[in-house]
Amino acid sequence: QGTRDHAPAQAALRERLLSAVVSCFKRHGAAAIDTPVLELRETLVGKYGEGAKLIYELKDQGGELLALRYDLTVPFARYLAMNKITKMKRYHVAKVYRRDNPATTRGRYREFYQCDFDIAGQFDPMIPDAECLKIVHEILSDLQLGDFVIKVNDRRILNGVLAVCGVPESQFIPACCTMDKLDKVSTGLMGRHFWSWDGCLRLGSVVAVLVEKSGRYDGLVGMFDAKGRKVPCVGVSIGIERIFSILEQRLEASGQKLRTTETQVLVATPQKHLLAARMKLISELWDAGIKAEMMYKKDPKLLKQLQYCEDTGIPLAAIVGEQELADGVVKLRDVATRKEVRM
Repeated sequence: QGTRDHAPAQAALRERLLSAVVSCFKRHGAAAIDTPVLELRETLVGKYGEGAKLIYELKDQGGELLALRYDLTVPFARYLAMNKITKMKRYHVAKVYRRDNPATTRGRYREFYQCDFDIAGQFDPMIPDAECLKIVHEILSDLQLGDFVIKVNDRRILNGVLAVCGVPESQFIPACCTMDKLDKVSTGLMGRHFWSWDGCLRLGSVVAVLVEKSGRYDGLVGMFDAKGRKVPCVGVSIGIERIFSILEQRLEASGQKLRTTETQVLVATPQKHLLAARMKLISELWDAGIKAEMMYKKDPKLLKQLQYCEDTGIPLAAIVGEQELADGVVKLRDVATRKEVRM
């Protein structure tokens, strides 16, 4: 529960989505890093407020207390501190794990991808922050998801709003955690847990739920540094699963067929006993870096080979028959238009 298999069409759609996100990150000069899916339990616990309840805890054979990573931000902060890095622009695309009650219809899973872009280091105020907002705008625009609104939050302002709404200071962190879940927690439940009904209504008038989250975490790196040295950080995390759900539903509604391979050409033969010729030609295409396929049958009928091209979206068929072999050429057929040229 809370996980899913991806069929070839879904995997192809996800790959396109991730490619668009990563292309944006690279365009902004970020370098990729990777960290282990496992972290020491002490690295994660105490960094997420109420999120600590959602951490998958493990114990390895050596007796170490471990946990599956809950997000990509805390591992990044740990990475900076361990390697004494004070300036870095990085992106990280990987799976994270949360022991949550999943709501798969809304794109909430226990295992899911996060796409993070972060800028660490001391810079002039608000310049890196502005770039993070620009990245969100670029990605959502490129994916053509329709109209969207980017809402900016500053924790200092939010704390002031919470105080005005009657939330005790001791409840600021739990209140923020609850506001992150406004899409699945009722206003009444929030009021019973933390503050007055009147204050809850006032707060509801100024808060919205972010699909994409960005923000500063200037004090996090210092929590992993022996001397408590701080590295200012700001970043954005793209909610890839919800976006994927939107694109998936849109694809299903359109009835459009999504290609699951990138094959450029099918090597085909029109007569029997030409398997060796097909294998020779396809090998030459592969060596030239061309994405090619052929049917796994000794003597397939030409119509079946062409039908396979239509079914899978392969645009070209390279046909080599007895006449082509004698002339030392290949017949190239455009599957859609049925035009042929000898090359």
